[in-house]
Amino acid sequence: MAHINLNNDLPGIRGLMEYRPETANPLNALAEMLLRNVDNTLSRGERELIGTYVSYLNDCFFCQNVHGALAGHYLNCDINQIDKIKNDFNTADLSSKMKSLLAIAASVQKGGKMVSEEQILVAKLEDATDKEIHDTVLIAAAFCMFNRYVDGLGTTAPLDRQFYINRAPQRAEDGYLILR
Repeated sequence: MAHINLNNDLPGIRGLMEYRPETANPLNALAEMLLRNVDNTLSRGERELIGTYVSYLNDCFFCQNVHGALAGHYLNCDINQIDKIKNDFNTADLSSKMKSLLAIAASVQKGGKMVSEEQILVAKLEDATDKEIHDTVLIAAAFCMFNRYVDGLGTTAPLDRQFYINRAPQRAEDGYLILR
């Protein structure tokens, strides 16, 4: 049960958004822009993976499973592969560029000033563009906010991970601007 009465039984951030739709709209617009905008050289799966990894580092069960299921959907991999990436992305079957961006995201999760010039240089040497680095930092920062919002109000989350996997195709189709 959430720390406050949300007047609904929706899990995670969905319950919070139903409770305060006036704050849900700009938050969903931000998620839509960051994670689904087609004007981006990072795939939707890669962007969802960044959010998943940050949510994992923040120990936000709801967000890491929602976005992990979406990342798996977009990247055509299963939740076990997503778990392996979360546990050690350096040994995962990911591009060197993606590994460098996940390292930056991990630093943002600790604190913005933890991102080093060396990390940026490594990412650029792996062909990450300035826009990809920018978006990685913004996705990581936004997910720290989303994770703290979800967990700070003690929202509920289904423990059966299949719930998230089953919903991923519909969430991918709907995007973040449509709540269902």
